[in-house]
Amino acid sequence: MPSPTSIQSKPQSEVTRSELIILPALTPWRSLVRILICWFSRLLVFLWTRPVVRGLGNIPKQGAALLISNHLGDADLVLGLAFSPVIVEIVPKIELIEIPILGSLLQAYGVIWVRRGQPDRKALRAILQGLKEGRKVGLAPEGRESLTGALEEGTGGAAYLALKANVPLIPVTFTGTENQCVLNNIKRFRRTNVSMTIGPPFRLENLPDWREAVTQGTKTIMYTLARQLPPAYRGVYKIEVQEQSERV
Repeated sequence: MPSPTSIQSKPQSEVTRSELIILPALTPWRSLVRILICWFSRLLVFLWTRPVVRGLGNIPKQGAALLISNHLGDADLVLGLAFSPVIVEIVPKIELIEIPILGSLLQAYGVIWVRRGQPDRKALRAILQGLKEGRKVGLAPEGRESLTGALEEGTGGAAYLALKANVPLIPVTFTGTENQCVLNNIKRFRRTNVSMTIGPPFRLENLPDWREAVTQGTKTIMYTLARQLPPAYRGVYKIEVQEQSERV
């Protein structure tokens, strides 16, 4: 079980800007911008990394889905945009809006901003509306970039959304995308070995007790991500996953 200390250590957004938290409209202009950003992301990936991508066929072309992933660094997003066979709605922390160029690019792409560390009902409604419309939404259940380079305890947002919208989850895991590793290699004109693995879709069990369903669903999500990662990246779930494997 997560400890109170670890839960409190999750970051909270100080930036509000609630007027920006909306589901982006799918205009022709935005569709073009998204395609251009994805192409540019692929260029960056091939310039700076040696990518290995597995399981792209596990992402269905049609229908709503929630893509869940571990979060090691900024290169996660670049790698995901470069190779995803479908357009994915991104759910970044709202603090990024204040970063020059990056904030403007994300606004042009059209993202669902979220305020971390608090029940952000506007963001939840926007995500649920997107799923209702058949869109695919990607988010990191850890709620932040990992401080350890491995999985941290998951928050309940992804499980809540998957159960509420009754949509499948698609596990996406990254390795080698830590900021320090990628940036240090760029400075030395070296390419970094990175990987993205997409596992098969799965659904959560909708238990009679809602809170228990979200709690168990969060465990299922995090164990699924952990099993898909090498042991060194499993973090706080390493022991549980190892014990599960031994019992099987």
